[in-house]
Amino acid sequence: MSPSHAVSRRRFLQSITLASAASVIPGWRNSAWALRPRSGSSNPIQTPLEEFSYGDVALHSALHEQQLQQTHAVLMDLSEDSLLKPFRQMVGQAAPGEDLGGWYRYDPNYDWHTFDAGFAPSATFGQWVSALARVHAITGSQAARAKVLRLNRLYAQTIDGQFYENNRFPAYCYDKLVCGLIDAHKFAGDPDARSILQKTTDAALPHLPKKAIEHGQSWRPGKDESYTWDESYTMPENLFLAYQRGAGERYRALGVQYLNEPFFDRLAAGQNDLAGRHAYSHVNSLSSAMQAYLTLGSEKHLRAAKNGFDMLAAQSFATGGWGPDETLRATGSADVYDSLTKTHSGFETPCGSYAHFKLTRYLLRVTGDPRYGDSMERMMYNTILGAKPLEADGRTFYYSDYNFKGRKVYSTHRWPCCSGTLPQVAADYRINTYFRDAGGVYVNLYIPSTLRWTQGGAQVALTQKSEYPYDAHVQFEVKVARATEFAVNLRIPAWAEGASVSANGKRETAQAGSFARVQQHWKNGDRIDVELPMRTRLEAIDPQHADTVALMVGPIVLFAITDAEPKVTRAQLLAAKKAGAQSWQVETASGAVRMLPFTAIGEEEYSTYLRVG
Repeated sequence: MSPSHAVSRRRFLQSITLASAASVIPGWRNSAWALRPRSGSSNPIQTPLEEFSYGDVALHSALHEQQLQQTHAVLMDLSEDSLLKPFRQMVGQAAPGEDLGGWYRYDPNYDWHTFDAGFAPSATFGQWVSALARVHAITGSQAARAKVLRLNRLYAQTIDGQFYENNRFPAYCYDKLVCGLIDAHKFAGDPDARSILQKTTDAALPHLPKKAIEHGQSWRPGKDESYTWDESYTMPENLFLAYQRGAGERYRALGVQYLNEPFFDRLAAGQNDLAGRHAYSHVNSLSSAMQAYLTLGSEKHLRAAKNGFDMLAAQSFATGGWGPDETLRATGSADVYDSLTKTHSGFETPCGSYAHFKLTRYLLRVTGDPRYGDSMERMMYNTILGAKPLEADGRTFYYSDYNFKGRKVYSTHRWPCCSGTLPQVAADYRINTYFRDAGGVYVNLYIPSTLRWTQGGAQVALTQKSEYPYDAHVQFEVKVARATEFAVNLRIPAWAEGASVSANGKRETAQAGSFARVQQHWKNGDRIDVELPMRTRLEAIDPQHADTVALMVGPIVLFAITDAEPKVTRAQLLAAKKAGAQSWQVETASGAVRMLPFTAIGEEEYSTYLRVG
């Protein structure tokens, strides 16, 4: 798409809509939800929900906080000379310090057949700068900010086109550097980040393709096959974000230039163009389509992202994961079922969850449809929160294993791509949990937390308490500087039939698959109580294999802890009983089977799916 054909950015600056997204609790005051067309236009356009800032949300969940603190500690301990070493080596500068090894290492004699040390030198640097900047925004850590500033200035001394000429993945590395620099500017207040970005772009562009090149297509003569695995088609998201954050018109134009239009054209027309494609990068590219909508107002790219998500959901595991062996599949194929016995590489977890969270966050903000929040929640509890921790030597959890004989293991490669996304994921739980519009707040994820913001000039705090997802009850307490009217919109998951919401003791039923809206004048000590009934249910791997099922309770999958496939019936699975705070038990003719959520599994062998008799 050329800039001359882009839809005006002003088209999406419209009044509050989200007509189909909310159910109003009977008896409570309702605001208007009708679409309001732009003045002088007959086209109804929605105003996206806004994200809160990282520092607006404090999480009180030990599991979420532990992941953030652990990944942050690893990044803070990394030597700056080690982090800059591959940059310096690739441009011919002196490169003191210890080599980090693994994928981060630069080896001019690297053998691409090994996929081992030297595969993607420096590739995660920008993501780590981004994660450090986000932690500063969350905690106010001056040590994190100081490290961001030091790394950016040291990196700036290495900027040279030779870095990209010597790089197997020039577009991939440039994209991550853009992310790190724009986050350093916005979240850590680095005053030099924009000028460093301009120099980075000047150095990179002569060594990048002139348009988005598909995975596997050659564009660098004389290079081996591994050079075709670059991901230029994921770049527009961060380029558009750079433009939105004031980096200049140049980045809007570059975002348009690198949109993978043939891919988006087919998705927008409803054609499944996912099958056979590299999973993480193409799901990640759907966020570029969403940013094309948010930046250009392009309805085509919104359709492409929505259709792409639907096609992805149709081939997903019960956990929310997708892409066994890092490959997307055709809707209706038996490939996902076959992966239960043919591979242990079920889902590229940190990278895949990061892409999934971004896509569902954008779609939820733009459409107000709570099913995107349902999908985000399923992914969070059943994949990334159960990841093994990032280790100081670069050991990284890479795949969630969905085989009938599954185990949690580290990648055989140190510092792979997932070591870059995991710290970003851990920071982003905050911006995924709550959203806002002019009328109030949207609760998307049920995580113990406190949100603080200003509504109508009054300071407000909303504190969420629960043992969710192991308990159906979620409580909210309101604190306000003065009595203030606003709405609290609560996501009621599609599985939560019979849900109810009460405000100060007045209880009403809430529609599953909606946002329940509670609007009133709030005063200190007001409470909201939410009940989300968690009945057991079974989800088949696909319609053709209806007897291969996962057991679910609420948003979580229960994994069978067993090294031998048990003989079990549907009725026995559905009769699973709580056997502890985070464990269940299924009684079978041959004995009891222990069932655990992914977050509670350690070294045990497990099965995600069971065959029922």
